[in-house]
Formats: sequence, structure tokens, C-alpha cells
Amino acid sequence: MATKKPGAVADGTTLSSNRKATHEYEILDRFEAGVVLTGTEIKSIRAGKADIGDAYIRLEHGEARMIGMHIAEWPGAASQQHEPKRTRRLLLHKEEIISIGTKVKVKGLTLIPLRLYLSRGRCKVEIGLGRGKKEFDKRKSIADREGKREAERELSDWKRGG
Repeated sequence: MATKKPGAVADGTTLSSNRKATHEYEILDRFEAGVVLTGTEIKSIRAGKADIGDAYIRLEHGEARMIGMHIAEWPGAASQQHEPKRTRRLLLHKEEIISIGTKVKVKGLTLIPLRLYLSRGRCKVEIGLGRGKKEFDKRKSIADREGKREAERELSDWKRGG
């Protein structure tokens, strides 16, 4: 039986998330893509030093690329250091790239990274295909969320006999 290393990250654990994405965009579809990384980058990601808050995804030349993802430099690497904000290639099937590309071009949708996580030891990113929300849509979703929270609060008070 293999023992876990101290400080090891479990599979499925979210390493970085883009919480602003669900507020700014209405997510219509979700995809999983692998991320092409170097050795020092994966070490930094496992240590929790990655940020996808300002990142976006662009399809160009039949490939998906993530732009603006920040991965901090690894302190143990002297000469093999990576560039923190370099463009990183995403691994998707050709059919997925074609179908996503047509939706982006025809419907005017946007590709947004939603969360960064590990799956079977590999770094994956969850991509959302979304449409930008207008200001009134944002207010409506906030009001819906607060209404649901208030209803749950009253239901729990009622169950307690209050």
C-alpha cells in the first residue's frame, strides 16, 4: 500500500478557481482540458501558487491556448525557471475544438477557465463556454440567491419551532 507524501494534494482538489466568472458570465457548457506544463510549473501548482482569475482562452491555429494564467516561480529551481505568465497550450480533442470554435464564432460566446484541479495526477482546467451578463442579469442573480437563502433560513427556523 502506497503512502501519501506529506503535503501532497489529493485528486479532484480544486487548486485555483475563478469565482468572478460565474458572476460575470452565464455558463452554458463546460469542458475539461489538460494543461501542458513544465516541471517547475506543476510543482508550483501543487503548492497552490497558481491563479486563473485574469486568464482567458483563445482558439488559434486549431489549438486552444490559455493566456494570462499566473504560476509563481518555484524557489528550488535556479536555472530552469519558468516564465510566470506565459501562454499555455490546452489539450482538447480535435472534435471538441471544432465544436467550441463554431459556437464561439457563430453565437458570440466566450471561453473562460473556471477551475484548475488535479485528476489522476494530471493538471486539468475546467473551461466554461459562456455569454456575458448584463448589469440587470447580475442584479437578478444576486436577488435570486438572496431569496433562496432567506427561504432556507425561514424553513430552518420553522423546523426548529421558532
